[in-house]
Amino acid sequence: MSTAILWLRRDLRLDDNPALQALQEDGHIPLPVYIHDEPDPDWPLGAASAWWLHHSLTSLEKALRQCGSRLTVLVGDSQQQLSRLIETSGAQAVYLNRCYEPAFIRRDRALEQALERAGVGMRSYSGTLLREPATIAKKDGTPYRVFTPFWKSLHGTGPSRDPAGRPQRLPAPADTPLLTGSSIGSLDLLPAMPWDEAFYNHWQPGEDGAWDALHEFCEQSLIDYPDARDRPALQGTSRLSAHLHFGEISPVRVWHYLEQWASTHSDSGTVTASEAWLRQLGWREFSHHLLYHFPDTRLHPLDKRFENFPWRTDYAEDLTRWQQGQTGIPIVDAGMRELWRTGYMHNRVRMIVASFLTKNLRIPWQEGARWFWDTLVDADLANNTMGWQWTAGSGADAAPYFRIFNPVLQGEKFDKAGVYVRNWVPELKRLDNKHLHQPWSADPAELADAGIRMGSDYPEPLVDLQASRKQALAAWEQIKRQPY
Repeated sequence: MSTAILWLRRDLRLDDNPALQALQEDGHIPLPVYIHDEPDPDWPLGAASAWWLHHSLTSLEKALRQCGSRLTVLVGDSQQQLSRLIETSGAQAVYLNRCYEPAFIRRDRALEQALERAGVGMRSYSGTLLREPATIAKKDGTPYRVFTPFWKSLHGTGPSRDPAGRPQRLPAPADTPLLTGSSIGSLDLLPAMPWDEAFYNHWQPGEDGAWDALHEFCEQSLIDYPDARDRPALQGTSRLSAHLHFGEISPVRVWHYLEQWASTHSDSGTVTASEAWLRQLGWREFSHHLLYHFPDTRLHPLDKRFENFPWRTDYAEDLTRWQQGQTGIPIVDAGMRELWRTGYMHNRVRMIVASFLTKNLRIPWQEGARWFWDTLVDADLANNTMGWQWTAGSGADAAPYFRIFNPVLQGEKFDKAGVYVRNWVPELKRLDNKHLHQPWSADPAELADAGIRMGSDYPEPLVDLQASRKQALAAWEQIKRQPY
């Protein structure tokens, strides 16, 4: 049997891996390889994502050994590393699942041409999305910029394929000098300082962890998802985002699993909850659709009016206080501290903290996107870009600019009992619910009873919410009549 390279990137799994399935069906022995090469200098791997990647690769390496194969880890330029590996292994082809970020697309096109000149085939497959971004379009052939019609089209067709099973055994590739490669530890993905200690209490990276998260969500949280997903104190979401980003489970597999679950639990509540969650999977697809068709949005606003938005320029100190969860706005601070401690933030709170940064503080959305990129274990360029542009008002299907989240009202609505805020902002744990989300409104005696000195035990608000809202709307007035 001939050897073919299985180039693993954002598909760190054995189940439902179309490239692996095709390689085996073509009669090759798979040579699994991971190459640590970052093609986008503007968005190098963030620290929290690096932590996840280390453990995901470790899990994949173990799974391959259990199947009789092994993982080769290489470092450096992908084209150079693959060329060396082809020469030493005699590989006949390179199999991979497609990635859709702009830098990956450019690199893969150049690599395909180079391999073709060398007489080696490069065969790519759809393994990271439900459908190819280029296959979903409006009737006039242009890409969607509004989610609802995009979702109607995607939901009507469903995934482009059925999921494939996980191989039980894989033939071991022949030994060659290069196959010793590097160790996962030598990639230096883990932090030198142990700021990641709490991560281990919250996450299980790898394919097994993805399946555990999916099972737990369906069995314990799915039925309550439509309501619980907005309540940050509850374990109401699937927490599958990082697993999906690193390809430890495929969206096609998740889609089919949810449909099967709903069919075997056919009460109306389960069906409704399943549809609500699948819609969130649709938002992930929409994000990749947008980035594929509008690659400049990774750094620049889709709505070109925002190129002239009067963002503040003297914001360094305020940005730092936002990053550290010291804004004096309890639910904002709770979210930022949750992010730092766990590498994650509840989606409702992500919108609140993003609105506060871009509208109340008028700090450019790119600053927030970069902080999330470095601190989120599920940092995904498409999702991160769309989320920040949506909240800032500059993206596709964006929230109207005049929709400015009031963090006090958001806290009172979605954290009514104050469980979330008290967990992450313990300075306020003795304050009554009436004042918890706006401690500055309590009189001095009430604050003293709760053991709080504003400005000492807990910071004064960074801005006046009403005044800063008016300033944001005034800034919007300056650009809203400009052409898109």
